[in-house]
Amino acid sequence: MQVRLEKVDDFRWRIPRQGRMRVEGLIYADEELLPSIERDRAPEQVANVATLPGIVGRSIAMPDIHWGYGFPIGGVAAFDLEDGVISPGGVGYDINCGVRLLATNLPREEIDPRIRELADALFRNVPSGVGSSRKDLRLTDQELRRVMRDGIGWAVSRGFASRDDQEHVEERGAIPWAEPAEVSARALQRGRSQLGTLGSGNHFLEVQVVEEVYDVPAAEAMGLREGLVAVSIHSGSRGLGYQVCDDFLKVMLRAAQKYGIELPDRQLCCAPVRSPEGRAYLGAMGAAANFAFVNRQLMAHWVRETFERALGFSPREHGIRTAWDVCHNIAKIEKHVVDGEERELCVHRKGATRAFGPGHPALPDRYRAIGQPVLIPGDMGRYSYVLAGEAGSEEAFGSACHGAGRVLSRAAAKKSARGRAVVREMEDRGIVLRASGRNTVLEEIPEAYKDVAHVVRAVAGAGLARPVARLRPLAVVKG
Repeated sequence: MQVRLEKVDDFRWRIPRQGRMRVEGLIYADEELLPSIERDRAPEQVANVATLPGIVGRSIAMPDIHWGYGFPIGGVAAFDLEDGVISPGGVGYDINCGVRLLATNLPREEIDPRIRELADALFRNVPSGVGSSRKDLRLTDQELRRVMRDGIGWAVSRGFASRDDQEHVEERGAIPWAEPAEVSARALQRGRSQLGTLGSGNHFLEVQVVEEVYDVPAAEAMGLREGLVAVSIHSGSRGLGYQVCDDFLKVMLRAAQKYGIELPDRQLCCAPVRSPEGRAYLGAMGAAANFAFVNRQLMAHWVRETFERALGFSPREHGIRTAWDVCHNIAKIEKHVVDGEERELCVHRKGATRAFGPGHPALPDRYRAIGQPVLIPGDMGRYSYVLAGEAGSEEAFGSACHGAGRVLSRAAAKKSARGRAVVREMEDRGIVLRASGRNTVLEEIPEAYKDVAHVVRAVAGAGLARPVARLRPLAVVKG
């Protein structure tokens, strides 16, 4: 499909309805971001999503949009529960890949002299890399099903999380419709030893400093002050979530044929939300999402232990606490106003973050007045941002961007970085880098990504979320 973009305003571009599109497309971007978006075929994917049955509003993409499996990465789409569909391509392989932000009481000056020691200890204590596993946390299938059913509640019951942690995780760390029985034996096998591990690719653990605060009341509510240390953890459901997606792509291809759903792309295979296949995928996806919540929680627990055992800080001294934890790849049943009427919808966010504005009933008391924290990681060499959701995000079904967005493929990044001493380059920037594989370091060079500041500018300009703070990396652990 030949896609034409029409400018709506400085931060919005419309894809007019054409062909089998049921709704128009909408891409959030400014003039500076547009060329890289147009070079990619992702706008075509926005148009393809607009052809799916039961889609409401618009097919939406965030400023970090780039080509993905089925849906673009950075895509948001909502579907009616009665005649709409659910698609694994609208969630992705890494179900509930997301970010946990930990605030601390520690000034940077207390960490700087021992930053290499801390990086080494975190690299030892938080397993990372392809196939990484935690040797001292082996779960039976029965216990793993409890993890997938109860989410963070399981971690609280085992002493790996506090009630305060639980309160500051999206959905309180448990998708209520999770159904572990829908998860295959192969997925269980892949996930059994991977709980509490980082993985590889763009996943990371970063020790950061709060470099600048833009919204003091919101930052204070999140425990962020200039000069204090924070920690971000970016990971998801590991092999378990990947297998759930892989299993259901086969199911959904058959379902699309069974229900007569015409697909512009086989990767958009789907089933009606209320169908047996749709319900089964929702249950399995929810179970994988709960696994991912616990995965990040356990890594947060290992981080606390590392600060205490390696650096000797007491819990009172470090004060490490969960500021927020967000999902980047998920489909949820939510209520939104469409054409003046509140409706229950199945909202797909793939490479996009929930960004409910102030006053939303889903937010905990701490954030009810300021809006939901929105955690936007950048590349490993520059900075990340914390935002707060605005009422304007409802135009995008309460959503904002999730990161910087790639501009170089992994293969292109490796080619570009060939022969470079990337670890030394990072050291020259004042960043300690620890990684289990050279390929990951080459794939994740800073120039492989858009400048996240440009992405945040577009999100803020569109009124989806407002900047709260900028965080700069001090130490990075990658797979």
